[in-house]
Amino acid sequence: MSTPSEKYATFRSDQEHPAVKDFRALYDFELDEFQLRACAALEDGHQVLVAAPTGSGKTLVGEFAVHLALERGQKCFYTTPIKALSNQKYGDLVSRYGADKVGLLTGDNSVNSEAPIVVMTTEVLRNMLYAGSQTLLGLSYVVMDEVHYLADRARGAVWEEVLIHLADSVSVVSLSATVSNAEEFGDWLETVRGNTVVVLEEKRPVPLFQHVMVGKRLHDLFAGEAPTARVGAPAKPSKSGNPAKEVKADLRDLVNPQLVRIARDDNRIFRDDSRKPRRRRDLPKGRPARTHFTPYRSDVVEELDAGALLPAIFFIFSRKGCEDAVVQCLRSGLRLTKPSERDEIKRVVAERTADLPDEDLGVLGYHDFAEALSRGIAAHHAGMLAAFKEVVEELFARGLIKVVFATETLALGINMPARTVVLEKLSKWNGEAHVDITPGEYTQLTGRAGRRGIDVEGHAVVLWQPGFDPREVAGLASTRTYPLRSSFSPSYNMAVNLVRQVGRTRARDMLELSFAQFQSDQAVVGLARQVQRNTEALEGYKESIECHLGDFLEYAALRRRIGDREASGSKRRKLDRRVEAQESIEKLRTGDIIRIPAGRSAGWALVLDAGMRSEREGPRPTVLTLDRQVRKLSMVDFPTPVEAIGTLRIPRKFNPRNPQQRRELAQVLRTRTDLLGEDGPPSRSRGKDVVSHADDPELQEMRAELRAHPCHGCSDREDHARWAERYFRLDRENRDVQRKIEQRTNTIARQFDRVCQVLDALHYLDGDKTTEAGDRLARIYTELDLVAAECLRQGVFDDLTVPELASCLAALVYESRSKDEPTSPRLPRGDVQQAIERMGSIWRDLSALERDMRVDFLRSMDLNFCWPAFRWASGASLAEVLYESDLAAGDFVRWVKQLIDLTEQIADAAGDTALRKTARSVVDQIRRGVISYASMVE
Repeated sequence: MSTPSEKYATFRSDQEHPAVKDFRALYDFELDEFQLRACAALEDGHQVLVAAPTGSGKTLVGEFAVHLALERGQKCFYTTPIKALSNQKYGDLVSRYGADKVGLLTGDNSVNSEAPIVVMTTEVLRNMLYAGSQTLLGLSYVVMDEVHYLADRARGAVWEEVLIHLADSVSVVSLSATVSNAEEFGDWLETVRGNTVVVLEEKRPVPLFQHVMVGKRLHDLFAGEAPTARVGAPAKPSKSGNPAKEVKADLRDLVNPQLVRIARDDNRIFRDDSRKPRRRRDLPKGRPARTHFTPYRSDVVEELDAGALLPAIFFIFSRKGCEDAVVQCLRSGLRLTKPSERDEIKRVVAERTADLPDEDLGVLGYHDFAEALSRGIAAHHAGMLAAFKEVVEELFARGLIKVVFATETLALGINMPARTVVLEKLSKWNGEAHVDITPGEYTQLTGRAGRRGIDVEGHAVVLWQPGFDPREVAGLASTRTYPLRSSFSPSYNMAVNLVRQVGRTRARDMLELSFAQFQSDQAVVGLARQVQRNTEALEGYKESIECHLGDFLEYAALRRRIGDREASGSKRRKLDRRVEAQESIEKLRTGDIIRIPAGRSAGWALVLDAGMRSEREGPRPTVLTLDRQVRKLSMVDFPTPVEAIGTLRIPRKFNPRNPQQRRELAQVLRTRTDLLGEDGPPSRSRGKDVVSHADDPELQEMRAELRAHPCHGCSDREDHARWAERYFRLDRENRDVQRKIEQRTNTIARQFDRVCQVLDALHYLDGDKTTEAGDRLARIYTELDLVAAECLRQGVFDDLTVPELASCLAALVYESRSKDEPTSPRLPRGDVQQAIERMGSIWRDLSALERDMRVDFLRSMDLNFCWPAFRWASGASLAEVLYESDLAAGDFVRWVKQLIDLTEQIADAAGDTALRKTARSVVDQIRRGVISYASMVE
């Protein structure tokens, strides 16, 4: 029961914030304090940033913005990073407010776009801003869900573009994951959007318990309560760059000692195994065999089921691993559903896939998919068909699916909370190498565990692996370091759109408002402080250097110039000797008698093989020494040139591996060299080893100037000189820091200037205006936007047929997941190959221009989707295309949809030409079958 003071506080809040009061009444549960604070700030007219853990209910603040807009007769846009989230949120809002008040814009779907509430992907809003869409009229609120997506390398810039370009009259609600620099992000939002209230929530709504599964046994990770760190608070700087490892040292007393003991014993056995023979009969008696193992996936599910820890999301960082896990569970006979649940699953599956063409179901693996679902088991990854992922998400949310084997893409915002989250491994393939997951990634993945209002606790389970260290896991679980780092950089499309709208100077100023520049400027503040401290220290050094006889800094600078000159001369002479020595070695021939001047082989030797010249190492002759050793020499053995003082005939059948033959030949060599004495003849360069500067008149002049300087006779000269050296070192360091400041200041603006230089050179820009070609480029949103625009301008696509145009445009959208895909993929014959060659030539010319302007935006074209696109546009079946291309169904659908997006942009940019008609025909031809299915996910 609330206390009188709490009741009064609630009364006062209701009086001050009536909209929040009405909104609270819509729910049958009490709103959390952080939700109330954020809603109150929004009602007061502030911008709001909410950073809170997964599942804490931060989206409720976004829904309050929707409520406010409807109450006030205004308009609200709700943006999400992916179409799946947009469709999910659209469904939620339709259920609450009705279909007449809610619209959807995702590129694939356009529903009721002029409704007061419109859900959309962030790119759609960005494009509307650049196009000056009439739909923006009356817009008062924008909710940016998953705003931390602005750190995404490929798409993050879109979030910053929207935040910078939205009208000042629009209130923005930014919803973020628990980032460790939320205050910094809030400071930037205040800079670009005005008064911003930052609301941080550090506590999970459902407690999370950490476990490790060893074999079939589940162990607690911590001996007591898990240590916590402030979520959303500035992270303590990491000295090593690996905070998880630093935390490990502080967790020795907190980690379950039984796990530490298991790890120690297991690792000792593992090390012993690596040193011993593999055969078991060869192992020493009495030594224990490895008893701890990684549990089978089916065993993990059975143990979780027995412990009432389902439903679970089982994260496996590969698509194939997810599919294999489902097969393993089916083969083990697992069945996690009741008869009534199976009936409901079958009904939902049939209903949700009814629109899929019957001829495609077989190739999509529909029957195996449905069988697994009926047992309560499913996979979820980007390679799956959108319709299948939709079914999995719906059934899991309803509690009918008990375990989902998923890749990390499931953690990107889809509302699929579970009681338990399982991590099979703590490393993943990032496209180039296997890397450890970060504390931020661990937090994001395990954050799915614990369903608010259903579970009293959530569980995170990590599977035992060889070499496992529980303290590493404890570090991941206890470290909340997920800093938000901007990935913003100007693109060609962005540049022409900005210049067209506000001119070059204003565009440049707007880009300096980016979060990337803000973070760079924040770093500059610290560097500026360092310059200030260094400058003060330099003034102190100057006082210690003062000499009553004259300017000691001038004298010290002269000493440094003399030292540098001497060092430079010595280095030059050393290089000359090395070149001379290398040339002398290259003149050696088999049978030459030489004297090795240095190294472990120093002394007389006979050249057995002059050796091949190596560009990196120089010649490597093989010689026989007097102690009968055969050595391969290098430049290290010849600091000075070498001369052949004679020759010796080597027997034709001489075998350097034969000790007797080596002994006999070495004896002959000794007999010959005894006549020359121990040192041999004088070297023609021996006198050059003595360092002399007598032949450097400039150096002699500087020395004379030094001796004549008044400070040369100072009794404290060397003491002053030591302070002068400190002064020069700090002064050099200070200049380096100042250069860093110059490099980091206006970095985004300088990038924009270089982008504009490229566009100027190609005549896309004319001062503060765009040319006709620039207007076309402004309509093309793709990573290879400039290549597409140049192809349009040069008529590369003009005479292509529908399948041929689809094939060529596919080269501008597709990007292989694996480096193993063919580097010379199959292409249609005839006009397509000629067009691709012209596109390649355009790309090379643009890349050369980019190098000249010091920018690098255009990735290489990828031709691996050209043939599948050609076949699909030619009417081939899904089975034929997938068989010929080895693409996953979900990947194929996603790339075709991206191809549709680009083709529609090309049609728009082409104007009233035959190409526009061809492009529209491409869209009609490829939007069929599974592609035309109105997905709720893709």
